[in-house]
Amino acid sequence: MLPTLTDLRAPAGVRSRSINAENRTGEPGAAAAASSPLGPGRKGSAYLPLPAGGRLTLADIEGPGVIRHIWITVPDRTDGGPFVLRDLVLRIYWDDEEEPSVESPLGDFFCNGFAARSLVMSEPIVVAPTGGMNSYIPMPFRRRARIVIDSDHSATIEHVFFQVDYTVGDDVPDATPYFHAQWRRSNASTALGEDHVIVDGVSGSGRYLGTYIGLASLSRFWWGEGEVKFFLDGDTELPTLCSTGLEDYAGGAWAFQDELRSSPEPQPIPFSAPYCGYPFFSTRDETRAAPFIQSVAPMHAVYRWHLPDPIFFENALRVTVQQIGVWDKGLFERSDDIFSVAYWYQTEPHSPFPAVPGANGRAPR
Repeated sequence: MLPTLTDLRAPAGVRSRSINAENRTGEPGAAAAASSPLGPGRKGSAYLPLPAGGRLTLADIEGPGVIRHIWITVPDRTDGGPFVLRDLVLRIYWDDEEEPSVESPLGDFFCNGFAARSLVMSEPIVVAPTGGMNSYIPMPFRRRARIVIDSDHSATIEHVFFQVDYTVGDDVPDATPYFHAQWRRSNASTALGEDHVIVDGVSGSGRYLGTYIGLASLSRFWWGEGEVKFFLDGDTELPTLCSTGLEDYAGGAWAFQDELRSSPEPQPIPFSAPYCGYPFFSTRDETRAAPFIQSVAPMHAVYRWHLPDPIFFENALRVTVQQIGVWDKGLFERSDDIFSVAYWYQTEPHSPFPAVPGANGRAPR
């Protein structure tokens, strides 16, 4: 959104800052100090390494302030394997908390699940060619913001390029909801008729921002009939909000296909839009080098951002998606490999997140 006239002057005391490998602290007048063969201040520190099993702190900022933009790119494979985007975990901590408010595999947070690249052209998340991952989600904080990447990859990531753009001195009232994101996976572990939990245990008031869902189709036939359900505040057995199907929730229709037909085989049409999308579809394992590329269970990914259609809650939130398919004899229950990232704002403190599985438990296989 372009700025209005009232946006052209910063509020009193608010200043713009930026952190990257050229200025690790974001201090004013301290960027581009490192030397290169071209001389001082000539692109001397464009990236940082992340050792195997190590942690890289992208930013540690004293507040009050608002993170406005995060850009990052890493190689999607190394000699240590092809699953870098799943092996790295993004964690964000607010105000000296010990447990993160944001916890997700790096690629999945940026709507690039399955450890695979896909273009995303939405308002909050943009993934540009070739793997420039951007978040434009505003993230306010009062005392401190700490952004880290933890590696479960078996080799050093030699090149982590990143930038965190933010403002300091913002007015962040005590009741301001903080940004949260959580990754979950049901790797064919749910019983038939059991819904995948996108997020649960949220208490306090806030706003649900959006959902990213990936699904590897382990059963035959159409996979996307499951309803996305929002249990708000006092809801128990039945939700307040419910979609009519997963592809409907993501803004699509008729199975994302080019045409409803049986022959020749219909083709899915991926798309990416400001508030919804189906950015990824594949039936090939391209994480291995030729001649080992082979067919795999069909992989699908969708997203939906609740920006023009906000979802507010006063004291509790639970979000689920059914695993339901359909064929010529009607609806049937499924148990697929499904994962999700929930994005929301809530007042702190937040409930503890379920433990994120180790690298083997996150591997897309």
